[in-house]
Amino acid sequence: MATHIRSADWKAAPTRHVEAAGTRFAYRRLGPDAGVPVVLLNHWGANLDNFDPRIVEGLAADRPVYALDYRGIGSSGGRAPLTVAEMANDMIATIRALGLKSVDLIGFSLGGFVAQQILFDAPDLIRRAILAGTGPAGGTGIERVGPVSWPLIIKGLLTFRDPKFYLFFTSSAAGKRAAFEFLARLKERTGDRDKAVSLTAFLRQLKAIKAWGLRSPQPLDTIAKPVLVANGDHDIMVPSENSVDLARRISDAELVLFADAGHGGIFQHHDAFLTKARVFLAA
Repeated sequence: MATHIRSADWKAAPTRHVEAAGTRFAYRRLGPDAGVPVVLLNHWGANLDNFDPRIVEGLAADRPVYALDYRGIGSSGGRAPLTVAEMANDMIATIRALGLKSVDLIGFSLGGFVAQQILFDAPDLIRRAILAGTGPAGGTGIERVGPVSWPLIIKGLLTFRDPKFYLFFTSSAAGKRAAFEFLARLKERTGDRDKAVSLTAFLRQLKAIKAWGLRSPQPLDTIAKPVLVANGDHDIMVPSENSVDLARRISDAELVLFADAGHGGIFQHHDAFLTKARVFLAA
């Protein structure tokens, strides 16, 4: 029976599961029943609790929003895949198992790689897509995400800070303030939190990222869907030039780069991103 919840409270959205591709996938859903559903795909090492509550709630104000966990991540079953193509297959199967026929897709970072693959493999499922903090197969510096990230992950451990403080944001006063605010938002939910991501899953996802960075380029010009590309102008994880490249190569693409912002530009400028995303998705 349809539950006409108008609630867009991310803290209270229950963690649910759906069987797809031989695995039990974890997801959360919020927002009304009407409207084109938005499906959210997250970054390397991220479970459901790593989606920005302000973005999820803002999108869910007038449409259903589904946030998904990959295989082997959070309370999803199975082992984390070693390729982006396998993750895309899983997410296509999950979207179909949820009974969704046409969705708007938002992929951040690794989720943006997966979203691109879905645009190639199941274009019938996708109406519009937003690719944030991400880059194309074979993109500049993507195979170096590990070497770039490890020193900052260790710095996070040594300074008792979430590594995203250093990885996602610039070191300017505005960047640091945005980092503190974002990390505080991720802690708003206190009950029914997702299962922590294991080191094994974290390392397997990193292999998939490196493989994506070493892949030959894909024919992005054949994507026939409207795409919004978003990033900060100082992304050190997936260098910002990749966003420029994506927007140039996809025929119906629009680019937004946020000033003095890093990989987490959409979190630092979540209000501006939300306004832009809602206008783009309402078209």
